[in-house]
Formats: sequence, C-alpha cells, structure tokens
Amino acid sequence: MPHHWGWVAAWAGLAVLPGLGCAFAAELPPAGQSWWSHVRFLADDRLEGRATGSAGYREAARYVEEQLRRAGAQPAGTAGYLQRVRFQSRTLVESQSSLTLVRDGLAMPLVIGDEATVSLRYGLTGQISAPLVFVGYGLTVPEENYDDFKDLDVRGKIVVALAGNPPGIASALRMHYGATAERWKFLKRAGAVGLIVVQNPGSMEAPWERTKLLRVLPSLVLADPALQDAPDLPLLLSLNPASMDRLLAGSGYTFSEILAFADLGRPLPKFTLPVTLKARLVFKTDTLESANVVAVLPGRDPVLKNEYVVLSAHLDHLGVGEPVAGDRIYNGAMDNAAGVATLIEAARRLQNRPPRRSVLFLAVCGEEKGLLGSRYYTRRPTVPANQLVADLNLDMFLPLYPLRWLSVQGLEESNLEEPLRQAAEAEGVTLQSDPEPSRNGFIRSDQYSFVRAGVPALAFKFGYQSGSPEERQQKEWLRTRYHAPSDDAAQFVDLEAADRFNRIIEEALLRIANQDERPQWSANSFFKQFVE
Repeated sequence: MPHHWGWVAAWAGLAVLPGLGCAFAAELPPAGQSWWSHVRFLADDRLEGRATGSAGYREAARYVEEQLRRAGAQPAGTAGYLQRVRFQSRTLVESQSSLTLVRDGLAMPLVIGDEATVSLRYGLTGQISAPLVFVGYGLTVPEENYDDFKDLDVRGKIVVALAGNPPGIASALRMHYGATAERWKFLKRAGAVGLIVVQNPGSMEAPWERTKLLRVLPSLVLADPALQDAPDLPLLLSLNPASMDRLLAGSGYTFSEILAFADLGRPLPKFTLPVTLKARLVFKTDTLESANVVAVLPGRDPVLKNEYVVLSAHLDHLGVGEPVAGDRIYNGAMDNAAGVATLIEAARRLQNRPPRRSVLFLAVCGEEKGLLGSRYYTRRPTVPANQLVADLNLDMFLPLYPLRWLSVQGLEESNLEEPLRQAAEAEGVTLQSDPEPSRNGFIRSDQYSFVRAGVPALAFKFGYQSGSPEERQQKEWLRTRYHAPSDDAAQFVDLEAADRFNRIIEEALLRIANQDERPQWSANSFFKQFVE
C-alpha cells in the first residue's frame, strides 16, 4: 500500500469523531480502523490530555476498562480492573521562589523559566546557598572504575553536569547510573547538596522554549515514602544551554569548548566555578488519587497460567498547560494513546487465541511524572510478583512511515529477542538495537520499573538507518510535536504500518507466553542483578 495511504486514513478517521459526520469513513483500511478509533477517542480534546488524577484521565481509564472487558480480559485481583494509586502533587510557587548567581559579591538573578527550571519531582522547600563545581558528566560507574568525582571536592557544593555519557562505557551501565536516583546516591555520599544539569544543544529532543512551558504543570510523587526515589535530594535544576556561559564566566572555559571536548569523545574538564547559587524554593503540595487499569487474559495451561507476560502502556499524558500556537491541550496521541490502542487491540485479537501463560494488560498512570504508576504496580502487584515473567512496553512507538526496521530497547539483555525476532521476520521487519542509546531510552519508560523488579523487558520504536529520511522524519517529530499540543489526531500516521506493528506485538506475546521455558536475562546482562 502506498506510503501516503496512512495520511489519508488518519485524516479520514477524524471525520468519524462525534459531530463531524461519517464522510470518508468507508475509506479507512480495515487493518487500521479499530486501532485508530481508540487513538482518536483517547486523544480527543474532551479528555483534556489525560493528566494523572484528572477527570479526563478517569474517563480514559473507564474506556480502557470497558474495552478490555469486551475483549474477555478479567480483573487481575480482588479490587476489580482499577488499581488505586495515591500521589502527592507539587507545584513551585514562582512568585515566592528565586534563583540568584553571586559572583564577586554581585547578585545576578537567574530567571526561572527563561534560564532555568526547577525539578518538582525532587527538591526541598527552603533556602540553599552553595558554590558551584563543574563535574563533567557527573557519573559514577563502579563496574568500569569510572568516577567523575574522584579527587574532586564537592562537599557542600552544587554540582553542574553536562547531560550525556562518557565514551567507552557500556550502554546499560550509562543508562542505569545516569538516572537521577542513582546519581544522587553517589552525590550524597560525596557530600554534594544539589545538582544542575545542562543539555547538550546538539542532542536536545525538544527546544528549551517549549520544554520550559511544562514547568507550570504539577509534579507527582508516590504518597508512600517507601516507594519514593531520592526524597532527600535538596535541589535539582535544568539549565538553559544558552545560559551556561553565565555560570562559566571567569572559570577559564566556555561552553563551546566543553561541547567540543564532548563531540570529540575526550574527557571533560572538572573545575570549581567562581560563582555561588542562592536558591529559595517554595512548593505547594496536595494529594490526589488515580488508577492503573489492570486485566488478565487467563492462560490455558493448568501450570503455566500462573505465570504472567505483561503488555504495558502508559495511559496518562500532560493534560492542559501553557499554550503553543494557541492550543493548551496536550493530547498525547502518539505519546501514548497509540500504545494503549495497541494494548487494547492485542487483548481483542488474543481473546480467541489464549496462550499457555496468562497475559496481563496494564495501562498505567503517572508515567509522565516519573514512571510512578508502573513503579507502584511492580512494588504492589495484583498477582504474585515472582510470577511476572516478562514485560513488553508500548510507549510512543511512532508509526510515521512504513515499518521496515523495528528498534528495540533491551534487545540484547534477555532471551526475549528470539521470539520477537521470529514475530518480526514473519512481517518482513528487521530488528535493530536502539540507534541512539545516548538518549537513555531504556530507563525512561515503564519497562524500567519491571527491569528494576527483575523482570526481563523490551520497549519499541519504529527504526531507521542513519542518515535516512525516516531518521529525519522521526527527529522532526520530536522537535515539533514531542510533549506539545500538536501531538494530536490531526497529524500524519501510517495506519498500515501501525497495524503491522500490532501484529508483531501480538505474535511476540503469543510466542513468549507459549514457550516452555520462562524468559531469562542474558548471562552477561547488567540488569540481571535486580532479580531477587
């Protein structure tokens, strides 16, 4: 089918929304019609971006529950289809908060929003004043004997780090130790009192002018303190790369020189900055509740049915926020109504093909707030934790062009690779490892909650070859639509490619759930350590 057909189908699909009549509906290809109908419902303006805890999210959860019920999936536990999750929400009171650089006794405001944003997920209300020190990438990787803090005194200081990874360190190690919670373990041990991260302009997924708008949205942490990561991190800031030279003034280095070191793969310099940061932070807190949607298609094998292969996707998005081009609703069509639609379709298609193991369908809340719904589920599962045997996670797989390459995060980490490869080859699709491991994608979505619980997991994106039009198309999508209101149902979607992806996921689920042996981590996988 021609590449442009998905574009026609996507726009034709808009015509069957309530109030728009049904013109062109007959032109929708049967292969994509059902999947696209779920995307359209979940990404409709009426649901107002499905923010965790919102009325729109609750409506979305009811829709997913009903679709899974129709597909014959049963409640996974005694509480029904909805697993309640309690959160604490946090917003920064910007009118009462401030960031100030002090150099040679001269105070210079650092404008919140334009020059820096304050993490709401981490940080403590109050005041802090500390000198700054640049620490390269700010990483400690014990397995590689790599330590950016070695021979560097950071006690009582706020460390400034360039986002990214040093060359020569295995991808899994870079990803794991690059997570904020892991960084803080080493920073705390070294005596640091805060962290400022500046992005490399050459690898930013979205421009600062857009990402700064998200700072006004409430952040969430799990209400149970036992489930919180790094609750005692005093300060975490993101710095606009355009403001980095303000911090570096008088240090003997410019930001362009540091970026040149990074581009060449050379070790980054580490040095004390002749400047102090004074921060005054006032957070407003509240509590709210949301829910994960959980359902099970029981397996047919009398023994293996007690093991569960998980198909997960996050149902939440960003909600209503600052306007971009006059639009305030962050619909989240590809991120991640698309993944939830695939989850629903898998349940519908498998109801007449139940595998030997049970399949657990999990649509989680709180992903956009730090993988919180999946973290809660893996720590408070509705089935025995030791019977969760694998997770396939669907998040923003981006069906923007014909599916020839499927990029898989975690591909080499477990023996899930082989059943997935067989499913892909049946559709004429070639698997590839993550083409951009420096983006640390494997730890940035819900599969990582399962990994941390010792469960082998995979995540997926439409792949591409370096320098191809597909690479440019995907990166343009990230630049213009990622976490923006334009990620809605009026964008280009290749429905035929999306359906092929759905068939691969369905077949992979069946193969994993039907195989004799329980999935296993690879013998040399770093993530094997999380198995209890």
